[in-house]
Amino acid sequence: MNKLIFISFLFGFSLITLCQKSNLKAYIDVKEFYDLKMGNYAEVELQFAIQSATLKNIGDTALQASVAIFMDIVSKDEVVTSDAYRLNSPSYQIKDSLIEDFYEIKRYALSPGSYQLKIRISDLNSADSTNEVSGVENFEISAMKDKISISDILTAEYAIKSETSNIFQRSGLLIVPLFSNFYAPQTLRIISYCEFYNTHLHQDSTLGLMYRIINSKTNEELKDFTSIKRFKSAPFEARLKTLDIEFLPSGSYILEISIVDRNVNVIASKSYAFERANEITTSLTTETVILDPAFQGSLIDDSVAYYLESLIPISKPGEVKNIISTLKKKDNDRCRKHIQAFWIKTSPQNPYESWMQYKTQVDFVEKVYANNFQEGFETDRGRVYLQYGSPSSMVSRETSPSEYPYEIWTYDKIGVFSNKRFVFYNPELVNRAYRLLHSDMIGELKNNAWPQILSKRNTVDGDIDNPNSYNIDHWGGNSNDLFRQY
Repeated sequence: MNKLIFISFLFGFSLITLCQKSNLKAYIDVKEFYDLKMGNYAEVELQFAIQSATLKNIGDTALQASVAIFMDIVSKDEVVTSDAYRLNSPSYQIKDSLIEDFYEIKRYALSPGSYQLKIRISDLNSADSTNEVSGVENFEISAMKDKISISDILTAEYAIKSETSNIFQRSGLLIVPLFSNFYAPQTLRIISYCEFYNTHLHQDSTLGLMYRIINSKTNEELKDFTSIKRFKSAPFEARLKTLDIEFLPSGSYILEISIVDRNVNVIASKSYAFERANEITTSLTTETVILDPAFQGSLIDDSVAYYLESLIPISKPGEVKNIISTLKKKDNDRCRKHIQAFWIKTSPQNPYESWMQYKTQVDFVEKVYANNFQEGFETDRGRVYLQYGSPSSMVSRETSPSEYPYEIWTYDKIGVFSNKRFVFYNPELVNRAYRLLHSDMIGELKNNAWPQILSKRNTVDGDIDNPNSYNIDHWGGNSNDLFRQY
């Protein structure tokens, strides 16, 4: 299911500095599980940013936040489940220097089908009666009864064995949910929890549990991170697993957890998309490379450095460092060897053919997107084109009464992702110097205020709570409609 909705007047993908007392912030996730007695149910998980909530004195030594939560679960325009209640945070000692966020988890039995969660949260301690936030999330409940199936993947900040009865407890574990799918360099592991149902229905009493990490842009399986472990079939099985990602390079990935038979045929599977940032230095051995005459002939002396630098848009951070190091030596033969070694590593089956295809793309973006101070591959449009290929569709608006010139690119497919969009704009109005303003692709720039910035040419600014407040009906602007349409 969709991971991480930011509930506020601003909707975003990543965590934002939580320092505005006048704007309550919370994070929500909806997970699908199954219970042998209760049947299918949705687990609604909430995390409240304590710095954004109003704390009230409890006696002389403690503080506490208090919120009102209103939830409706809707199916086919009918309210299936409704809930409204007051939630108090734990009490925090005034002398404590660190006050942590607080959580809520609610579980609702639901029949298989499509649903929409509508949620509204008010800060009951705030003097401002309008200090509330709301959000909507679509989710699916699949049929799991009498069928081999897997719950959604629950990732955890931490998990420990515990028999204590509380909202975090499941299967003898206390699991605090993780509300971000971005793993910074200092994060060395992914803690994942999954439940497996009705595996006893399979004819074989022994099945396999397979964990894989797949590069979401290339669909390449990272074999070093694949594991399969046997388990005995049963009506119910729960597994907590810690995956070591210390040496997983930066990139966009899919964690796939599957039930497989003895021939490694997938019976059921669930996936979890995440982003990894990790500066792992990789080196290409160029000393032993013997120059291929074809590679040598494709790179004349006055352009070899240019084409080596053009590999940066499709290189990992460690590889970029190597490219810059080679360029500093100003040795054309070393640059040629570096390019050849790069493509031997990237496309071992057809290195020269792959290089020539990429070189053609570099020449194309140079012709179309270069400007007075940037090469084509250095521009945002050129980089996106080289990294993801030609967009499936593109909308270009050179003139608008209220908006800067802009382009909206749509990709029907990028790896395992569908319908991803990029918004570029030209605030200088010259030199074709379009910049990336916003994208909903994982790992790209996400800017929730992009309509406000795009329309700043002739539109009054909003306020800090809602920077887009004047952008919905401004005259002559239709970028919002085009972004939604595509």
